[in-house]
Amino acid sequence: MTERSIAALFWHGVAIAVLTAACTTPRIVAADAFYIGRWKIDSAVVAPWWAEAQKPDNAEMKQLVGKTIVITAKAIQGPRQHACPNPRYVVKDYPADMLFQGGFGEMREKDKSVDPVKVAAKLGFHGSNWKTLETGCGNEIDYHFLDSNRAAFGLNNYIYYLTRQ
Repeated sequence: MTERSIAALFWHGVAIAVLTAACTTPRIVAADAFYIGRWKIDSAVVAPWWAEAQKPDNAEMKQLVGKTIVITAKAIQGPRQHACPNPRYVVKDYPADMLFQGGFGEMREKDKSVDPVKVAAKLGFHGSNWKTLETGCGNEIDYHFLDSNRAAFGLNNYIYYLTRQ
């Protein structure tokens, strides 16, 4: 083999490696994006940090339950409270005191007898950490995943539950 044919084989191998990486990388990213899909808001409960005797206004809650949110790689579609044309997704593991923008942690700050893990468990969050999708959207809604098919978000003193469709 000549030096020229060895160089040609080398560059051919580099080109194949680059093309393979370019073709497979999106699949790897998509597989890691467990949150992508259609999600239905199937129920809502008054948030445990709500301390007033009277329930918070439920007009928005009634409007949202039953609606669908579609999370794609480039946008979030759904009711205006969720719509986001340019999300900047970050997935983090949140402990109980960080769920719902730190709502359970704030409960503990006000009353040391409050255990954020127990509060979370009453709402269906079992364990000690949960995957949270920070959207980076102006609406500041984060999605906390109970498991691969259930998630929750907090909005105006309600906790809403989503089910993958």
